[in-house]
Amino acid sequence: MLKLLTPRAVLRPSLWTILPLLPVAALLLTACSDRKAESPAGKGAPPEVGVVIVSAQDAPLSLELPGRLSASQVAEIRPQVTGIVLKRLFTEGSMVRAGQPLYQLDAASYEAERARTAAALQKAEAQASVARTRAERDAELLKADALSRQAADDSASAQRQAQADVAVARAALDAARVQLDRTRISAPISGRIEVSTVTAGALVTANQTQVLTTVQQLDPMYVDIVQSSAEMLALRSQLDGDTGSRQIRVVLEDGSVHPQAGQLQVSGVTVDRGTGAVTLRATVPNPTGTLLPGMVVRAKLLAGVDREAILVPQQGVSRSPTGEATALVVGEGNKTETRRLVLKRALGNQWLVSSGLKVGDKLVVEGLQRVRANQVVTPVPAGTSNRKKAGAAGAAASSGASAATADAAASGVPAGAASQGGSR
Repeated sequence: MLKLLTPRAVLRPSLWTILPLLPVAALLLTACSDRKAESPAGKGAPPEVGVVIVSAQDAPLSLELPGRLSASQVAEIRPQVTGIVLKRLFTEGSMVRAGQPLYQLDAASYEAERARTAAALQKAEAQASVARTRAERDAELLKADALSRQAADDSASAQRQAQADVAVARAALDAARVQLDRTRISAPISGRIEVSTVTAGALVTANQTQVLTTVQQLDPMYVDIVQSSAEMLALRSQLDGDTGSRQIRVVLEDGSVHPQAGQLQVSGVTVDRGTGAVTLRATVPNPTGTLLPGMVVRAKLLAGVDREAILVPQQGVSRSPTGEATALVVGEGNKTETRRLVLKRALGNQWLVSSGLKVGDKLVVEGLQRVRANQVVTPVPAGTSNRKKAGAAGAAASSGASAATADAAASGVPAGAASQGGSR
């Protein structure tokens, strides 16, 4: 049996088709009603702009400059005598103390030279003893007129010459002992020792250019900071004042901060002609050995505190076609005016302004794209307009959802089914 469809049944759309479109329709209706409601009253109304009140505050003048770490003491170990390396007496990469033996060279030839010079000294001392006895005897004979004065003088000269020979032999023995001691190469300073470039059996020569190894003292460490001469003059004036500080913080390559603070020590006495820069040196404690020579770090230096400084958000400052820093300020009668600014430096997300603004000015930071100079505006605290927009959007979404629920109820569909249809 065929069921005839009435025109109403044919034309009525499915409820499941309409439900997903109800929130969107509600938003459109709300927006249109808002526009209609605002258009008669808001036509020609001054645009709203977000402003901040310029105030004075203390601004820390911190500098962050690149630097490179270097050891406070570095000793390159080279042999002072020629010989064959018999053994290495240290562990590579370990800590060594001053005077600790590092290498032992073959000392046979130097031991023989020491023995030869010792024998030569004994011979010279024996000859000196004979010459002294003869000189004393000749002096007694001269007193008794039993010997000529010439013979006595010759005996005295021979005694002095024998004493000089003894001194020469003793010096030669001392030199031989020094050379023998140099066959055992010791650490001149305490610190961490690097890898050895030679092994047992290698021939090394006196004062060769190749180093055997290197000992570096890693506590404390030096931070060499390169700074322009102009910045150095400004830094010096800050350090000479009451607000300057010579303390620095070292920031490592991974962004972590070294726990021990450093101290600015000295600055270079010559300006580099090519770069116009001066090297500053700071000392940083390194008890755990975290800092290593050659690492590139950033040094944070608190150069001082600028009292009663003017800091403004960077979003309120723009650049003119000529590159000048400008800002819009709300003046008398809520009319905007353009100010030319002189900026010192950036501090985080703010500009440090040296001139162009004064305390109490209303700086425009929001809605700059909607206004121009010499235009009447409605100033509101920065962030107020964004909160209004967010509240309006939330209210519209809430009203749309309520309308969808009401339509579903009028059609005889449960609220849970209507929400499920909307999710579909």
